[in-house]
Amino acid sequence: MRGMHALAHAFQGRRVFVTGHTGFKGAWLCLFLARLGARVTGYALAPSGTPSMFGLARVGDTLARHHIADVRDQAALSAAMTDAAPELVLHLAAQALVRHSYADPVATWSTNVMGTVHVLEALRACPSVRAALVVTTDKCYENQHWPWGYRENDRLGGHDPYSASKAGAELVAHSYRSSFFSDKGPLIATARAGNVIGGGDWSLDRLIPDAVRAMQQGGALPVRSPNATRPWQHVLEPLHGYLLLAARLLAGDAACAGAYNFGPDAADNLSVATLLKRLQAHWPQLAWRLDGEQHAAKEAALLYLDSSKARHELDWQVRWPLATGIEQTAAWYAAAHEARDMRAFTEQQLEHFCA
Repeated sequence: MRGMHALAHAFQGRRVFVTGHTGFKGAWLCLFLARLGARVTGYALAPSGTPSMFGLARVGDTLARHHIADVRDQAALSAAMTDAAPELVLHLAAQALVRHSYADPVATWSTNVMGTVHVLEALRACPSVRAALVVTTDKCYENQHWPWGYRENDRLGGHDPYSASKAGAELVAHSYRSSFFSDKGPLIATARAGNVIGGGDWSLDRLIPDAVRAMQQGGALPVRSPNATRPWQHVLEPLHGYLLLAARLLAGDAACAGAYNFGPDAADNLSVATLLKRLQAHWPQLAWRLDGEQHAAKEAALLYLDSSKARHELDWQVRWPLATGIEQTAAWYAAAHEARDMRAFTEQQLEHFCA
């Protein structure tokens, strides 16, 4: 079985432990897993605000177990994992904002690095686990401002606390794989994805959620770096890749126990200004202005992933061109504004993606 069809039976009845399930990506992932018939246990902090994807789409109703707790609490994490007896662990819990990492570097490092250590320690003591996937970011690479994509064997780095801590999480996963799981035990892989868009992201200091809030308030969105380029993709694209990779790990394919990039086609590596102009086709009321304030927090101006490995080894392919991803994102927020049944609407988008 290849592509989406490879997932048809891979997760039916599987016990899956997801950290970060109350977040934007985690909530979408739980609904994806529920569609595939998995029995999901979630472990995360409470949603960071209201509204949230987790709340609007009633994601909690799909879970076998639901823990509101911190990955920095090793005892609680280990107890929850042991109780769930998962076959697969998907680790998404993180402090995921670059600028917030400057404001609170200690929490960023402790969550992203020690949180990953705690997850891997918990699964060491949980004999049911057969595979684990640690989700990091495209920003884990030492940014050389190259016009070509980073590959999985390029140097890790990152000057800001978020990026560097995610590089640290990659090193933790590699260390555990080499030190404790090289001969036996669960197969461990890492996944590095580009910038995601999609309905249900309400995080502060992210482009589309900030644009939605600006429109709701009748103002113009302040934009710091309109010419900065990012590998934009709909959130379901990397989640599909994560599940393809996890399915291979569950099947015992040790060759897949490594790092994988999941980024869009080169044509969808767009500037912030270009993405906003495309959004304006769906949201004519969207206005933006250059933010002239000087910020101490520096962000990379150019970033692009080479996802050839995932395409070749996992048969992962981009299913929605960015134009469709933008359309689906705009439609989701419009439906939420109209107070529609967002669980049903989200599942319809997921069904459309999987068709």
